[in-house]
Amino acid sequence: MRRNKQWDVNKAMLLSRLFQFLHCAGKACAIPFLTLYLRHLGLTASLTGIIMGTKHFINLAWAPLSGYFAKHYNKRRVVILSSLLCSIGAGLLLLLIPPADKATMTRYCNISAFAGFGLPKTAEDTINYSQLGNTTMTVHAFTTLISPTALSKINTKHIATAGAGQTLNDAILATAAASKHEVKRIAHRQSHRENHKNEEGADIPDNSDSKRSVRSGSLKTGSAHGQKPTDVVLEVQHQLFFLVLMAVALWEVLAAPLEWTVDDGLYEYLDFVDATDGYSQHWIWGYLGAACSACGVGLLVSNLDCLLNVHIHRSAVHFYSYAILITLTLLTGTFLPIHVNRKREQTNKVLKALHLISNDGRATLCALTAFIVGAVSSTVENYLFWQMQDKGSSEFYMGASIAIKLFAEILLSFFSDKILKTVGQSGTVALGMLCMAVQCLYYSFLWSPWSVLPIQSLNAFSNGALWWALNAHCEDVSTPGMERSVQRVFQALSLGLGAGIGSLAGGFIASRFSLEVLYRAAAVVLVIWSVAFLIVQSRIPRQKKVNYSQLLAADNSDLSDTETDQERDWLVKAMKDEKENNSW
Repeated sequence: MRRNKQWDVNKAMLLSRLFQFLHCAGKACAIPFLTLYLRHLGLTASLTGIIMGTKHFINLAWAPLSGYFAKHYNKRRVVILSSLLCSIGAGLLLLLIPPADKATMTRYCNISAFAGFGLPKTAEDTINYSQLGNTTMTVHAFTTLISPTALSKINTKHIATAGAGQTLNDAILATAAASKHEVKRIAHRQSHRENHKNEEGADIPDNSDSKRSVRSGSLKTGSAHGQKPTDVVLEVQHQLFFLVLMAVALWEVLAAPLEWTVDDGLYEYLDFVDATDGYSQHWIWGYLGAACSACGVGLLVSNLDCLLNVHIHRSAVHFYSYAILITLTLLTGTFLPIHVNRKREQTNKVLKALHLISNDGRATLCALTAFIVGAVSSTVENYLFWQMQDKGSSEFYMGASIAIKLFAEILLSFFSDKILKTVGQSGTVALGMLCMAVQCLYYSFLWSPWSVLPIQSLNAFSNGALWWALNAHCEDVSTPGMERSVQRVFQALSLGLGAGIGSLAGGFIASRFSLEVLYRAAAVVLVIWSVAFLIVQSRIPRQKKVNYSQLLAADNSDLSDTETDQERDWLVKAMKDEKENNSW
């Protein structure tokens, strides 16, 4: 009989932590900034919401299915390495898609640059150039119209001396006379070009750099064929949307199997060697990697020029950093400990977990809460950087905001048990939702590039403490061996279904109204649901559950020798009582 090989648990834990650190670091370089890159390409909030919603729905369906096949055919390592390798190429594929307009790639860089000189920090502030021919413009139009050549003519010395409370009109009037003449000439030319066409249907000649953009060429072609310019613009944007949608969908299909497969393989390995205690703290290393990389890549990108060359925006550095770190993760994945489980499960744990949740009123209420929290969180993640960018924030502040909230969760995790005992599970869930409501309301009133940073520490309660309480509810409703399955159902409802629907709804609300209205509506929903949660939770009777771990730790010597075998088998009796209360 062949001897079993020696298992090095410490080495396995070190490799798994390194893998988690590098993988989360790679994701943090690109995924949080993905919607910002889509904005640079020229997509609207509603189209961005559809893309992100599709991404979440693909993950919801494909991640568990691919994880099941990887386990069934014992191909976990092949799936992990293939997913890492292919996701590198899929992520870089987005960089091959051209923007709808070159002006969109530099527009928000100009806004960030102007914010430092006391100019308006939003892209929607309207100004009246009464001294420039009564031309009405927006910062959005101003940064689109002025070419890099014209911007170089602006006397930045005069702008730097402008007061922080001045409008763009006051700041422009404080510049040199050449700058004022340039703005007047460009504004007049733009107005004349939009209202008058020559006999051949072509635009009035334009010598600025923007006339060579993709959208300008499309407008000329469309006009020559009798199409309205607005129709051509919509057609170009829809083409861009479908290209980006296919690229993001492909990326998610290739990357989705990774986390589920790695998590299953690591847990089964630790369970086989009886070392599952280290599994509960595994997420901390991923948070550390994400915090460091998000802040680092944000600092790097913010110190680069807006365009690395004629065709590459500095946002591409996010995807290059992602590719480098995922490559390192791929090398680590070749040594990742994976236990090959030869046993076949007779029951579907997902269906059993759904049955456990549906038979418990408190668990059902918590599952609905997880769905609402996921929907609201997706709006924050999708459009918070848009809101920050409108206030003049650079990528450094965005990366710092991610680092602060992750470090806050890590620090509070050391007091998680004490918080749950003091506030209670239901109270902690309500507290987390109220903290998230305060954050959303705060986001709608941002006033400076750095103003988002102080409120990010509240994420320790709005995400960390809230999910600790929800996981505690999962353990209460679960039978032995079903804890992870019930937690995964909660995560799927929140990060999959809830995030997908929230992305779709959030995108349309932001397009129809504004980001401020979106965040205030999210805050109202959270406050209402937190109050309703406490009221309904207090009226649902708590079902008594058998604590199997305490039963297993019981001392058999307390049993009387005169009891029958059936009476002495306390585990069988406890399971029978449990079956009478909640039968499967």
